[in-house]
Amino acid sequence: MAAVEQQPGSSIRPFRVDFPEEALTELRHLIGATRWPSRELVSDRSQGVQLATTQELARYWENDYDWRRCEAKLNALPQFKTEIDGEDVHFIHVKSRHENAMPLIITHGWPGSVIEMLGVIGPLTDPTAHGGSAEDAFDLVVPSVPGYGFSSEPTELGWNVGRVAGAWAELMRRLGYTRYVAQGGDVGAAVTDAMGRQAPDGLLGIHMNLLVAGLAGGYPSPAPSEEERAALDAIHTFKTSGDGYLIEQNTRPQTIGYALLGSPVALAAWILDHDTDAYYKISRAFLDKQPSGNLTRDNILDNITLYWLTGTGASAARSYWENTQAAAKAAGKPRPEVKVPVGFTTFPGEIWRTPRSWVEKTYPNVTYFNEVDKGGHFAAWEEPELFASEIRASFRPLRSSDK
Repeated sequence: MAAVEQQPGSSIRPFRVDFPEEALTELRHLIGATRWPSRELVSDRSQGVQLATTQELARYWENDYDWRRCEAKLNALPQFKTEIDGEDVHFIHVKSRHENAMPLIITHGWPGSVIEMLGVIGPLTDPTAHGGSAEDAFDLVVPSVPGYGFSSEPTELGWNVGRVAGAWAELMRRLGYTRYVAQGGDVGAAVTDAMGRQAPDGLLGIHMNLLVAGLAGGYPSPAPSEEERAALDAIHTFKTSGDGYLIEQNTRPQTIGYALLGSPVALAAWILDHDTDAYYKISRAFLDKQPSGNLTRDNILDNITLYWLTGTGASAARSYWENTQAAAKAAGKPRPEVKVPVGFTTFPGEIWRTPRSWVEKTYPNVTYFNEVDKGGHFAAWEEPELFASEIRASFRPLRSSDK
């Protein structure tokens, strides 16, 4: 499954991260100039991100955090940009040293970025160094969604997950991959689902770790099982007490954008206020210096700092508005089925634990399903070794069928 030569007429340019020192000096100054709200009146996160957490994050960010360490980590990887459909797309492209590696494109979500995926690059591309076998190796493509990170901000309407999916198919074609697989969580799961429905030439199968098609609420059977009831309860809790960011980004992304580009601490708080499991894990990383897996203080701030330095808080939020508009236009219209093999992994700390019955009602060709015992919404980031093992297991049957 090795790549063939780059397609004629395409332009793929090397990319290197190098922010001026003045940008980092300004960042530290703005953190120190934060105007703080008073302390919340509750002992949990029910009023939002807690003051003690943001103040400790800000203290560490201003005084101890080193962005240059993250820059060096990114610049040690092969990074590129290429223009697709009018937008400059940034991507990391790491080829395995093992023969017959399977090409894999993996898509981040919000409020993540390619930073989420750095820990899985080694296990996926060099499995023999991480407890796997050479036969499980992948050539890995990790792009930044337009409007996120180092990809350009869309300057026209229409960059929803369907359009991103089409761009990814073109990216893989441009890289010379004629047979490949795709993976995603969060927004990346929606992109991967769209790729499955668009069925571009060469797509062998997909894997996701969040069920986004229909948002699960439409899938309970007439007599829900205990597992389905638990998932419905979790969705209800999220929709009634935890999806403020979702409503704002779906409907008024420009409004929140002023805060996300005006204050680094406001940006950090917005990014932290995603889901209960991830929030408390991140909070413990700062307050108690007890990281959950790879969710360390430095790794968390790498992602937040990337959003700040690239100024993509507003454009990333607008991607939610785009997807909401696209969904409204498509309401009531039949969608193509996903006919390629589908793999799915449920992580226990996810916003809801997706039952296998819901996955099978969504996709007619589920070839892999597994529930693991640790990890949450940022599964690849938090538990990279476990995440990589799930990807290997999901796509392993496709290797023999593709020969």
